[in-house]
Amino acid sequence: MANAEECREALEQLSRNMADSTGDVRKAAALDRSLSCRITDLDLTFTGQLRDGRIHDVVTAPGAPAGKAEIRLTMASDDLLALVGGKLHFASAWASGRVKLEARFRDLLRLRTLL
Repeated sequence: MANAEECREALEQLSRNMADSTGDVRKAAALDRSLSCRITDLDLTFTGQLRDGRIHDVVTAPGAPAGKAEIRLTMASDDLLALVGGKLHFASAWASGRVKLEARFRDLLRLRTLL
């Protein structure tokens, strides 16, 4: 099980990866939406704002998110690290239920390029 600091670093790396992307991936990451990432095994939620192709203003809080973000991810800490590190493919993790993604339908269509 990864710790909270490793999860925060993984989210920062994801933000850097999105900022460095090009083409369709860059367009998909250009949303302006609130974001939450619930880490089930640590009972933590990271919240922030997806804006200009990066994740900004990341805050960590214990438990479930206080509000409902426009884009919501839920997964275990090790799965977050594996996804960002390229060892776990999002589509297979999502299909098996290891990762949950909730968002408006139009956002899901746009985000599929990232996945």
